[in-house]
Parts: sequence; C-alpha cells; structure tokens
Amino acid sequence: MIFLGIIVSIVAIGFLCWLLFTLAVYALPFFAGVTATTWAYGTGAGWLGAGLVGLVAAGLTFGLVQLLLATVRPTWARLLIAAAFVAPAVIAGFHATHGIVKHTMPSETWQTVFSAVGAAAVGVVAFARIAGMAAPGQSEQLAH
Repeated sequence: MIFLGIIVSIVAIGFLCWLLFTLAVYALPFFAGVTATTWAYGTGAGWLGAGLVGLVAAGLTFGLVQLLLATVRPTWARLLIAAAFVAPAVIAGFHATHGIVKHTMPSETWQTVFSAVGAAAVGVVAFARIAGMAAPGQSEQLAH
C-alpha cells in the first residue's frame, strides 16, 4: 500500500509540474481577469457580471498580446511584449516552487535557491511558448 501511495504521489507531482509549465503562459491574462473581476464586483456588478467582465478582460489581454506579437516589427519591442507576458509567469513559478520546497527542506536559503531555479525554468518555458505563438512564417516575413 505504501508503494502505491509513492507512485501516486510521483504521478501527481509530475502532473502538477506539467500543469504549471503549461498554464504559466496564461498568468498575465489570468491576473488581468482577476483584477477586472475584483473591480467589477466591487462596483456592484454581482458575481455573474463580474465573472463575465473578468473573462472578457482575460481574453482581450491574451488577444492583444498575440496581435502585438504578430504585428510589431522591431525585435526589441517584441522582446518587451514577451517580457511583460513572462514576468507574471516567473512570479507564479517562484511561488509554486517555493510552495513545494518549503515542505521538503528546512533551510530557508535553499528554499529560496530552489525557488529561484524553478522560477527561471518556468520563465524559460513560458518565453519559449510565447515565442511560438506567432505564426511560423510570420517572423521571416517581419524580418524582410
């Protein structure tokens, strides 16, 4: 029975890590949606109206970033757009990794070190996914 528990735990940790890396790209639209939802609820929109406002804000944020990545020509501007999208993913990666390592090691220094490594890994993966959002032939067209 203990062996089965260990296997299930390893599978669950693997699944949660995969989920973190997959969903880290959507941290900025999620934060925008939560902020808009909180604002709308505070102004009296109710939970349904606030939820709709949040979904629209998250969708518009994601769509705007995709549009900007597809149309902006200078590389430095595209990197700034990608950095704005990756920064919340790095923060989310740091806190997710810290939440895991604080249960596995007592040293706060090592917790911070491993959290920073996790944040860097999530940031690199999020940047790679954002770089892949543009259509394959679009970057060559923009270069000419």
